[in-house]
Amino acid sequence: MKETTEIYENFFKEKPKYRIVSPGRIDLMGIHTDYNEGFVLAAAIDRATEACASPRSDGKVILYSENIGAASVFLTDNIEKAEKDSRWSNYFRGVYKFLIEEGYEVGGANIAVNGNIPTGSGLSSSASIELAMGTVAKALNNLDVTAEKLALIGRRSENEFVGVQTGIMDQFACALGKKDNALFIDCRTLGYELAPLDMNEVKIVVFNTAKQRGLVGSEYDTRRKQCEEGAAILGVKALRDIDPETFERRKGELPEVVRKRVEHVVYENDRTVRSVEVLRKRDFAEFGKLMNAGHDSARDLYEVSCPELEAMVEISRAQEGVLSARLAGAGFGGCTVSIIEKDAVDKVIPVIKKAYRERTGLKPESYICNASEGAHFTEI
Repeated sequence: MKETTEIYENFFKEKPKYRIVSPGRIDLMGIHTDYNEGFVLAAAIDRATEACASPRSDGKVILYSENIGAASVFLTDNIEKAEKDSRWSNYFRGVYKFLIEEGYEVGGANIAVNGNIPTGSGLSSSASIELAMGTVAKALNNLDVTAEKLALIGRRSENEFVGVQTGIMDQFACALGKKDNALFIDCRTLGYELAPLDMNEVKIVVFNTAKQRGLVGSEYDTRRKQCEEGAAILGVKALRDIDPETFERRKGELPEVVRKRVEHVVYENDRTVRSVEVLRKRDFAEFGKLMNAGHDSARDLYEVSCPELEAMVEISRAQEGVLSARLAGAGFGGCTVSIIEKDAVDKVIPVIKKAYRERTGLKPESYICNASEGAHFTEI
């Protein structure tokens, strides 16, 4: 990736004051549990959005994106949604807008951004951008704002300004990740804790199936409604409140399809909670089994897989040293995520990609990731 300081200096003809790094994230456990007020396990990764920035005194924000190859300008006292060719800048604009709305004093800025998170890959490039912008504002304006607050403002920007409905997992992972750790998040209370993920023993490897996600919006809505129906029948606020024992006792009260959806969420929450203790014991083999069980449940009970994902999962699991392979994000296409023994990574990746290409005719991509620090800045 091109050096962001060089990009800034070429565009603004000056040296920047701060350098900001905001990671992407990968979800490891908790498939479709977030909107059921459940539990998720994610990690910040070493693919990131980088920014270089300096303050301005005129209230103007000049934003240049190397990835887009374009600039966008807005004023801090009149932040409006951009249309057409500048729509990409809304992920940045919304963060400044809501920081100001919530009482933070934010001035103008020169900002150059660059990133190596593939868009649409399930690695949360949007949340990474939002936390980069929040961290820019914090650095330039010496804001007394926590990482948790910046994550909430990032989610608000995506939900209310950009218009994409997401949970809190993406922004929390990008904001609060720690090197060599996964982040366990309670999506109801927003409490969180770290779980060790030793990158000297294993690597996180993401495989992009090259199958674009389809029907995500309508299928999302359908499954959310099915979960809400299940919660209503069982008399709870959200499926988070049903443990496996209660489900087994009362599952006969549920219509068949709703029962399948509820069963997935209940047991996936249980698996996610157990995964933290498993990681603390450094039992990556057992952790891999929990990840695999989550995928199988999402395929059979939640029905969010597709033939391309299944091909990648099946091929990956067949390789020695691959401890897990499961769909990433919402499913319906996109990426898989695997935990692979460090010494096996270089050997198995080309084997997996070749076999997948032969089976599907699609050309996959792979990204080797480490669990990394959340969004942060340094003074240049």
